[in-house]
Amino acid sequence: MGSAATHEGPLALTSRAPRVPADQLVAEMVPPPRFGVVSFDNYLPDPNQPSQAEAVRVLRTFAAGLGGGASAADGGRRRWFRRTAKTAAPGGPRGVYLDGGYGVGKTHLLASLWHATPAAPEQKAFGTFVELTNLVGALGFQETVRTLSGHRLLCIDEFELDDPGDTVLVSSLLSRLVESGVALAATSNTLPGKLGEGRFAAADFLREIQGLSAHFQPLRIDGDDYRHRGLPAAPEPYADATVTEVAQRTRGASLDDFGALLTHLSTVHPSRYGAMTDGLHAVCLTGVTPVPDQSTALRLVVLADRLYDREVPVLASGVPFDQLFSEDMLNGGYRKKYFRAISRLTALARDAKGLTEVAG
Repeated sequence: MGSAATHEGPLALTSRAPRVPADQLVAEMVPPPRFGVVSFDNYLPDPNQPSQAEAVRVLRTFAAGLGGGASAADGGRRRWFRRTAKTAAPGGPRGVYLDGGYGVGKTHLLASLWHATPAAPEQKAFGTFVELTNLVGALGFQETVRTLSGHRLLCIDEFELDDPGDTVLVSSLLSRLVESGVALAATSNTLPGKLGEGRFAAADFLREIQGLSAHFQPLRIDGDDYRHRGLPAAPEPYADATVTEVAQRTRGASLDDFGALLTHLSTVHPSRYGAMTDGLHAVCLTGVTPVPDQSTALRLVVLADRLYDREVPVLASGVPFDQLFSEDMLNGGYRKKYFRAISRLTALARDAKGLTEVAG
C-alpha cells in the first residue's frame, strides 16, 4: 500500500482504507516527519514577538524538570506535579498549554519539548487529539490509562473539544494520567477554558471544561503565520490536464477527483488518514470545489494536517484553497481549524509548484 508509483500510473487515495493495529497506534505516537528533528535551538523566535522567546524559555525549564533516571524522574514529577496524600487533590496545573494563532510554531515547540525531555521514546508520547481519542477507542479506556500511565510526558497536538462525549472522555483520561504523575503538554488555537465554546451547550459541560483547564498552565504565543512570512503567493490552480500529466510522471504521486476523495474520507476514520498517505511523494487533485458541509470540511482539515506533517506537496485544479470553506464556516466555531487548513494547503501548493517544472 505504501509503495511508490511506477510506470503503471499514479496511486489513488480513494483506493486506500488502512487498518492500523492497536499496538502500532501506540508505537507511532512520536512527532511526525516534518517535526522529527526539530529542537528549541532551530525554532526562530520573532524578535517582534517576545512571547515566542519566553515560550522557549518556559518549555526548556519544563523539559529539564522531567529529566533523570527512575528516581530522578519521580522527583521531577514531584517538582512539577506535587502530590500529598492520595486523597488530596493536587494543586496547580499539571502541564503547559501552548495557545496562539495558526502558523506561530506551536507544533514545532511541542515536538521540541518531546525531543528535549530526557527519556526513552517509549516513555513519552506525541499525538494529535483525534489520534488520542482513537487510541481510547482501539484499546478501551482502562487499557489506555494503563498504557500511558507509564509515560513521563504526553504531548497532545491540535487540542480541541468538538462534542460533549470528547469533553468527558479526555477530561477523565487526563485526570487519571495526572494522578499517575504523567506530565502534559498541548497545543491549540483556543484557550483550554474556551474549548468547545460555540459548538455545543457548553453550560452543560462547564464542570468538565473547567477541569481540563485546571490541568494546564496557559502559555500564550503571539505572532504571524510563519508559513507565508515573506513568501510569494501560492500558485493559482492548474488545469486538469496539467495535474493529470504531473501525476502520471511523478513517482509516488496519487491522483484523485476531489469530490470522490471527500466521499472516500467519510468511510475512513480520521485517525487513519496518516496511514492513508504513507509512501506518497505528491498528492494531485482534480476538480477542487468548495466543501459542501461542515462534517466534510472537518475531515478535510485532518487530511490537510496529515499531509502537512508528512511534507507531501499538493497540486490541484479547480478553485483556490482559500475558497474551500464558506463564509459561514470561516465565521463559525471551527474557523481557526479552517484557516489553519487553508494556511497549510497553501504552503503545500507552493511546494508542489516545482513538480510542474520538472521534465520527468
